[in-house]
Amino acid sequence: MALPAIAPYPMPEAGDLPANRVDWTPDPDRAVLLVHDLQNYFLRAFTPDTSPVTELLANVARLKKECARLGVPVVYSAQPGGQTPAERGLQQDFWGPGLPDDEQAKAIPEAVAPEAGDTVLTKWKYSAFVRSDLAERMAAQGRDQLVIVGVYAHIGVMMTACDAWMRDIKAFLVADALADFSERDHRTALEWAAAKCAVVTTTDRLFEGK
Repeated sequence: MALPAIAPYPMPEAGDLPANRVDWTPDPDRAVLLVHDLQNYFLRAFTPDTSPVTELLANVARLKKECARLGVPVVYSAQPGGQTPAERGLQQDFWGPGLPDDEQAKAIPEAVAPEAGDTVLTKWKYSAFVRSDLAERMAAQGRDQLVIVGVYAHIGVMMTACDAWMRDIKAFLVADALADFSERDHRTALEWAAAKCAVVTTTDRLFEGK
């Protein structure tokens, strides 16, 4: 199955967010920003220069600047191109061969690209923790909060947030710095996460007052 062509839809706003079950507060001294799968291959599924992808990229860029100001480490997950069937595993059955072995497809857009000091991890499965040292890196830095932005909300983002919860890492989903196959998928992911494993917030609210 190839990625679907994603029709434009409105990015959720603060008044649209589900009620959070917990009242965790993001702390710049404890947080890591995870930029999840923001590669050209995945972004090409969206209609260019329309919502939600325009807001997605703008808000991720804003958050990266804020994290630089506050000293919050930035980590990227990026899937490799040209995976073998063995590397691909069951993802092959659901999504086909994945990214081609093409530098442009694998690249992260310049507006949100990694900068000096940022970390890029190879992403193999839905959760960014699987087959990576993300958890170990966070523990070594004494950080136990993960702020997640990127795509796709109802797949890898949601699974990474759930995996974080199972590791006693507090996850924060930035609703207007995520995007998905549809408005329904996006909202479903936020509702599930807010009820089960994470706090859902916005770019403006994340580090408000810090």
